[in-house]
Amino acid sequence: MDWIIQPWPWWISGILIGLTVPLLFILVGKSFGISTSLQQAGAMCAPNSKLEYLSKHDRRANLWTIVFAIGIAAGAFIATRFLSNEPVEFLPESFKTPRGGIKLLIGGFLIGFGTRYAGGCTSGHSITGISNLNWPSLVATIFFFVGGLAVTWGLGHLIF
Repeated sequence: MDWIIQPWPWWISGILIGLTVPLLFILVGKSFGISTSLQQAGAMCAPNSKLEYLSKHDRRANLWTIVFAIGIAAGAFIATRFLSNEPVEFLPESFKTPRGGIKLLIGGFLIGFGTRYAGGCTSGHSITGISNLNWPSLVATIFFFVGGLAVTWGLGHLIF
């Protein structure tokens, strides 16, 4: 049991994440990505919406995305609470304030907007798109990293 509690080498985790793409496609014929679950949740909450983005969404065919997202959250919870030497807090203390809540709200809006604008999320573009040799996914992934580096090493010090 000790091996599962210790952090795994990056290459083992990378291989397992990489195998998710072909296994999901082979076993259920679906492409890996998580942002469609947000569209699914919106379509389920507003089934009579006049927004084409929600009304044209096939809720029945995409229900699996909600189950997949719940599985990711449940797996993360189990791993951090029960399979870790030091359980990780859900939110750092700095985000448990009104100012932190506003930062999370703005960040969530920007992530959601960027995901729809880019035609997919980081996992969809970086894992599925690149493995399918999709040129726009490579460009999107490069700019995901550029944006992350810019915030981490530049703007992040001003914002946070």
